[in-house]
Amino acid sequence: MTFIINGEEQQVTAATLADLLLALDYEGGWLATAVNGELVHREDRVDFMLGERDRIEILSPMQGG
Repeated sequence: MTFIINGEEQQVTAATLADLLLALDYEGGWLATAVNGELVHREDRVDFMLGERDRIEILSPMQGG
Protein backbone atom coordinates (compact mmCIF):
# COMPACT_ATOMS: atom_id res chain seq x y z
CA MET A 1 0.00 0.00 0.00
CA THR A 2 0.95 3.61 -0.40
CA PHE A 3 1.18 5.68 2.77
CA ILE A 4 2.31 9.21 3.57
CA ILE A 5 4.81 8.64 6.39
CA ASN A 6 6.23 11.70 8.11
CA GLY A 7 5.38 13.72 5.01
CA GLU A 8 6.92 11.32 2.47
CA GLU A 9 5.06 8.94 0.18
CA GLN A 10 6.20 5.34 0.69
CA GLN A 11 5.14 1.90 -0.53
CA VAL A 12 5.02 -0.54 2.40
CA THR A 13 3.33 -3.91 2.83
CA ALA A 14 1.44 -3.56 6.11
CA ALA A 15 -2.14 -4.13 7.24
CA THR A 16 -1.90 -2.65 10.73
CA LEU A 17 0.05 0.16 12.32
CA ALA A 18 2.09 -2.40 14.28
CA ASP A 19 2.97 -4.17 11.00
CA LEU A 20 4.06 -0.87 9.49
CA LEU A 21 6.34 -0.02 12.41
CA LEU A 22 7.92 -3.46 12.19
CA ALA A 23 8.41 -3.16 8.41
CA LEU A 24 10.11 0.21 8.87
CA ASP A 25 12.35 -1.09 11.70
CA TYR A 26 10.93 1.18 14.38
CA GLU A 27 11.73 -0.41 17.72
CA GLY A 28 11.69 0.58 21.32
CA GLY A 29 9.19 1.27 24.01
CA TRP A 30 8.68 4.93 23.30
CA LEU A 31 7.15 6.03 20.04
CA ALA A 32 4.31 8.43 19.41
CA THR A 33 2.10 7.57 16.46
CA ALA A 34 -0.77 9.30 14.72
CA VAL A 35 -2.84 8.30 11.70
CA ASN A 36 -4.72 10.99 9.79
CA GLY A 37 -4.18 13.40 12.67
CA GLU A 38 -5.51 11.07 15.38
CA LEU A 39 -3.21 9.76 18.12
CA VAL A 40 -2.92 5.96 18.18
CA HIS A 41 -1.81 4.57 21.54
CA ARG A 42 0.78 1.81 21.72
CA GLU A 43 -1.72 -0.78 22.92
CA ASP A 44 -4.02 -0.04 19.96
CA ARG A 45 -1.42 -0.34 17.17
CA VAL A 46 -1.74 -4.10 16.71
CA ASP A 47 -5.47 -3.78 15.88
CA PHE A 48 -5.34 -0.42 14.05
CA MET A 49 -6.05 -1.20 10.39
CA LEU A 50 -4.45 1.06 7.81
CA GLY A 51 -5.91 2.24 4.52
CA GLU A 52 -4.48 3.35 1.21
CA ARG A 53 -2.83 6.80 1.43
CA ASP A 54 -3.26 7.13 5.20
CA ARG A 55 -1.11 9.92 6.64
CA ILE A 56 1.08 8.48 9.38
CA GLU A 57 3.29 10.41 11.75
CA ILE A 58 5.92 8.55 13.76
CA LEU A 59 7.90 10.37 16.43
CA SER A 60 10.81 8.82 18.25
CA PRO A 61 13.14 10.32 20.83
CA MET A 62 16.36 11.89 19.61
CA GLN A 63 19.71 11.43 21.27
CA GLY A 64 22.26 14.09 21.71
CA GLY A 65 22.57 17.37 23.44
